[in-house]
Amino acid sequence: MSILSALRELNHEQRHTVLASFLGWTLDAFDYFMFTFVIVGIANEFHVDRTEVTLGVLLTLAARPVGALLFGRLADRYGRRPVLMIDVILFSLFELATAFAPSITVLLVLRFLFGVAMGGEWGIGASLAMESIPAKSRGLVSGLLQSGYPCGFFLGALVNWLLVDHIGWRGLFVVGALPALLVLYIRRKVPESPAWEASQAEHGKRSLREAMRGHWKLAIYLMCLMAAFNMFSHGSQDMYHTFEEINLHLPTGSSAAFVLVAMLNLGALVGGIFFGAWSEKIGRRRAMMIAALLAIPVIPLWTYGGSLLLLGLGAFLIQVMVQGAWGVVPTHLNELSPDAVRGTLPGFAYQMGNLIAAGTATAQSWLAAQHGVGLPLVMSLWIAAVAALLALLVWLGPEARGVGFGKTDS
Repeated sequence: MSILSALRELNHEQRHTVLASFLGWTLDAFDYFMFTFVIVGIANEFHVDRTEVTLGVLLTLAARPVGALLFGRLADRYGRRPVLMIDVILFSLFELATAFAPSITVLLVLRFLFGVAMGGEWGIGASLAMESIPAKSRGLVSGLLQSGYPCGFFLGALVNWLLVDHIGWRGLFVVGALPALLVLYIRRKVPESPAWEASQAEHGKRSLREAMRGHWKLAIYLMCLMAAFNMFSHGSQDMYHTFEEINLHLPTGSSAAFVLVAMLNLGALVGGIFFGAWSEKIGRRRAMMIAALLAIPVIPLWTYGGSLLLLGLGAFLIQVMVQGAWGVVPTHLNELSPDAVRGTLPGFAYQMGNLIAAGTATAQSWLAAQHGVGLPLVMSLWIAAVAALLALLVWLGPEARGVGFGKTDS
C-alpha cells in the first residue's frame, strides 16, 4: 500500500490527527537536535570541554522518562488531545529559555527541564494517532510518524546551516520556540482519540497499579528493547555533527556538512516509511530484525567512506536501516500496550530506554579520547554491537500486529 493510498483511506479528522502527531514529533526532534549541532559553539563560549557540554544531551535524555510518566498518566486520565497541547507549549518555552542561559550550569538545568517536556510528546502523539486510524493503516502510518524524527533532524540542520553564522547558537534556540504554534492547529482540527473515549466509558479512571496488573514483565521487556533502540539511533546521530567537524574538518555551517546530514535524514525518511509499511506484510518483529542486521555491513561506508560521495552514501544507508527499524516502533509498542495505559506505557518504555541509553554521546566522546582511538572507530563498533543486540531482543519478544484498541476494532 502506498503512502498516498493509505492516507486516502483515512477520513478528514484522521488525516488531521496523523499530521498533528507527525508535526509534534518533527518539531520536538528539531528542538532536541538543535543542541547537538552547537556543542562546539557552546563549549567555546563557556570555555569548557565538549564532553561537559554533551551532559546537556545526557540530561535531556535522562529527564524524558519523568515527562513520559507525568504527561502519559495525565493523557490516560484526561485525554490525549489537551495534554498534548500543554506538552508542546512547555517544550517550546524551555527551548526558548535555553537561548538566554548565562552559564553552562543554567543551560544544563534548562536542558533537563526541556527533557521533561519532550518526554511526554512521543507517547501521547503516537497513541493519539494509532488509536484514531484503521488497524490496516498502522504500519505505514507508524513509519510516517517516526519519520518525523529525521525530519526534525533535517529541519534543525537546515536552520543551523542557514542561520548559525548570522544569529549564533543562542539565536537558533529562539527559532526553536516556534513549535508552540502547533497548538493552534491541534486545538482547531484534531479530535480526541475514540479508543480513549471508549475505554473511559467502559472502565473509567483507574490507578496505574490497577491498570498494569499482569503487565509488569511486558513493561520491563519494552524498556530493555527501547534501550537498545535508543543506543542504536543516538549512537548513529548525536555525535555525527561533531564527527563532521573534528574528523572530517567540515565547519558547522559548511555546505558539505549540510549535505551529509541531509543524506542521513533522507535515508531515515525512506527507511522509516518503507519498513513501517513492510511490517504490515511480514510482521513487526521480522521487519525490525532485518533492518537492524542490515545496518552492520553499511558501517564502513558510513564512517570510513573516504570521499564526500561515499560518506554521503554511507550516511543515507545507515539511516535507512536505523530508522527503518524505528519506523515499526510506534505501532509495535501501542499494539502491545493495554488500553488503560496506552498513553503511559509506550512513551514511558521509550523514555526509560532513553534513560538507560542517555550516556551514549558522552560515552562515545570519552571513548574516542582514550589513547587516540577516535570517533570513527568508536561509532562503528558501537553500532555493530547494538544492532546485533537489538535483533536478539526483538526476536525474543512478542508481537500483536492488528490487535483491536478499546471497543473500536477497526
